[in-house]
Amino acid sequence: MIFKKAFYICGVLFFLLIIFLPGYTKLQELRDKNKDLETKIKYLNVENALLQQELKRIENDPIYQEKIARAKMGVVRKGEIPIKVVPRDR
Repeated sequence: MIFKKAFYICGVLFFLLIIFLPGYTKLQELRDKNKDLETKIKYLNVENALLQQELKRIENDPIYQEKIARAKMGVVRKGEIPIKVVPRDR
């Protein structure tokens, strides 16, 4: 009688484990994914703040504008002679 009751309780516990274990593992996966996404959001917020600073600097600093135009676009002032250095092939 005691063994029958213990067997029944073990069966019920096993059944409950089968039902709830996949949901629990999915919950853990979602928590891990949520943590990863929160980290990514923090990183993107920092990157966004740096880009906003850069944008304000570009909009308000003519010396910085000139520096960017010269470096990225190859712009020269009137009267300057641009010189292009070509590396030799060996």
